[in-house]
Amino acid sequence: MKEVTFQNNIEAMPLSPITVKHLSETKENSFGEMLKSSINEINQFQKIADEAAEKLATGEKKDIHETMIALEKADVSFQLMMQVRNKVVSAYQEINRMSV
Repeated sequence: MKEVTFQNNIEAMPLSPITVKHLSETKENSFGEMLKSSINEINQFQKIADEAAEKLATGEKKDIHETMIALEKADVSFQLMMQVRNKVVSAYQEINRMSV
């Protein structure tokens, strides 16, 4: 079999304008900002689902399919947020347990 080798000269490779732009955007947007925007987006899903359920209950809207889709989208996004929160808390607790 032929042996495959990889070059370790990553620093010598020129960066494309897209990569440089992405790196500068990453520095400006912190983890906290990303987290806030994600929570706001999930909150919007919850508001849309509440509004759809209210319209269905009052008879303004007869389409139960769209209401159920909105409710499920809100539920799944909330569950995902809770799982991410659990992983972050778990990582934080593990870092605290590390001895220096």
